[in-house]
Amino acid sequence: QVQLVESGGGLVQPGGSLRLSCAASGSIFRIRAMGWYRQAPGQQRELVASITNGDTATYADSVKGRSTIASARDAAKNTVYLQMDNLKPEDTAVYYCNVRQFTGRDYWGQGTQVTVSS
Repeated sequence: QVQLVESGGGLVQPGGSLRLSCAASGSIFRIRAMGWYRQAPGQQRELVASITNGDTATYADSVKGRSTIASARDAAKNTVYLQMDNLKPEDTAVYYCNVRQFTGRDYWGQGTQVTVSS
């Protein structure tokens, strides 16, 4: 089992920045990758960015060049960070932390709202 705690969402003006964090605890030794997905109203959930335990990062085309994903690990937890800059109204969505184990099993956070509006 993996437990996830997300933080960092909120309201930000267009052009602003924010950082999302997600701390995973529990069976962290089985984690293959961590990342962030988002879902806007009426839309499917989509990948924003992910990073493997070998630090290989993947980004959606819509956020490339204005987002950075990074991870930190210690004996008790793995944490993934998503720094998003030059935010646009179309970035408004609920953002979900995702953990994928080597078995293929996924764990999801509860979601954090990001609203980009003036």
